[in-house]
Amino acid sequence: MRKALLVLLALLGLVAAVGLSSVYTVNQGESALVIRLGAPVAVITTPGLKYKAPFIDSVVIFDARLLLLETAPEQVILGDQKRIVAQVYTRFRIVDPLLFYQNLHSVEGARAQLALSVDTAMRREFGQINLPTLLSPRRQDVIHRVHADVSAKFAPLGVDVMEVRLHRADLPLETSQAIYDRMKSERQREAKELRAQGYQWAQEIQSKADRERTIMLSQAQRAAQIARGEGDAEANRLLSQAQQGDPKFYAFYRSLQSYRSALADSAPVLLLTPDAQFLKTLKSGPPEVHAPAEAK
Repeated sequence: MRKALLVLLALLGLVAAVGLSSVYTVNQGESALVIRLGAPVAVITTPGLKYKAPFIDSVVIFDARLLLLETAPEQVILGDQKRIVAQVYTRFRIVDPLLFYQNLHSVEGARAQLALSVDTAMRREFGQINLPTLLSPRRQDVIHRVHADVSAKFAPLGVDVMEVRLHRADLPLETSQAIYDRMKSERQREAKELRAQGYQWAQEIQSKADRERTIMLSQAQRAAQIARGEGDAEANRLLSQAQQGDPKFYAFYRSLQSYRSALADSAPVLLLTPDAQFLKTLKSGPPEVHAPAEAK
C-alpha cells in the first residue's frame, strides 16, 4: 500500500508538472513567441491563457506597449565647429515579435542598437547645420530626418520607431562661461560708452550754459555802462548848469567834495602848511549868497 501511494503521488506530480509546463499566460499589452526546439512556431498577440507542448516548447514574452529609450547627454560638433551637449529620447514599439527575436533577440539588445543608430544619425545631421539653425524652428526638420533614418533601419527588424525627440541641447559648461564672460565684457563696454557719451553731453550743456552766462553778463555790463554814461552825462549837464548859474557856489561845492574824498582816505591826522591852497576854502568860508533881484 505504501509503495502504491508513492507511485500515485509520483504520477500526480508528473501530471501536475506536465500540466503546468503546457500552459502559459499572455497579459494585456504583451505578445508571445512560441519556440519549439529552437525554432519559432507561433506568435501570440491576444491576451489570455494559452497552451503549448510541454517540455519541448518555450515561450518568450515581449512588451507590446510603447517603450522609452533615453540616452545620456553627449557632446556633438555642429557644422560651424561649435560644440553642444545634446540629449535625445526615442519611443518605439515591438510590432513583429518574430522579426524582433530573429534580429535583436531581446529588448536590451534592441535598446543598445537603437541608441547607437540614433546617436549616429544625430551626429551626421547635426554636423551639417550651424548653431543658429539648431536654435530656430528649422530644428524640427533636422529631428524629422533623424527619425526617418532610424525608423527606416528598424522597420525590417520588427520595431516601429514612433518618435525621436530632442530632450535638451545646451552649450558645454566652458563654452557657456566663455559666452557669459564675453557678454559681460560687451555690457561693460556699452556702459563705458554710455558714460563717455553722458560726460560729453554734460560738457556740451555746461559749455553752452557758460557761453550764455558770459553773453548775458556782457550784455548786462554794456547796459550798465550805457546807463552809467548817461547818468554821468546828466550829472555833468546839471553841474554845468549850476556852474553857469553861480560859479562861486559851484567852486565851493567842488572844494567840499574834494575835502570829503581826501579826508575820508587819510589817516586820523593830516598835516598841512597854513598857506596850503587846499585850506583856502576852509579859511575863506562859504561864498556870499545874493538875493535875487526883484523884477521891476
